Amino acid sequence: MKSMFFVNSRAIIERTLNGLTEIVIQTRNKPDGPQRIELPGGRIDQYESLVKALIREVKEETGLDVVEIEGEDTRIDTVGIDPNFEVECIQPFGAYQTIKGPFDSVGVYFRCKAQGELLNSGDETKNPRWVTVVELRRLMNDDPLQFSDVDRAGILFYLKHIEIK
Repeated sequence: MKSMFFVNSRAIIERTLNGLTEIVIQTRNKPDGPQRIELPGGRIDQYESLVKALIREVKEETGLDVVEIEGEDTRIDTVGIDPNFEVECIQPFGAYQTIKGPFDSVGVYFRCKAQGELLNSGDETKNPRWVTVVELRRLMNDDPLQFSDVDRAGILFYLKHIEIK
């Protein structure tokens, strides 16, 4: 049996409110899956750029428009060199690879800023909401299994590698 392999682009959407850093989390709401807390993002389509996938997934799931992506200024592509083969290269905030589980996936996390109003529910998601980084850390400490399998590592990586306000 051939196993499935997925590539994901995932968003750590940040804002500062009243001097506190907040990020967007949401609840996964797939009919056949568990209700888990996750970050916005998802599978990239074949030959879709990581950045375009990020912008599309954030819009579909949260209603927000990505306006700034950390690392966007590092992006280069090979458009114009060979019309039959083009590649994008960019510096994300972090990358993950599953090392055990029911499916294999690799993905990248981007820190970004977004504008607009949060939806009540989006594409297979519900209750997108802003939480402070302090609250995020408490939720992770209280019960890491309430988070999606993939984002558990991404959130731990984020909490370890940022300055907390």
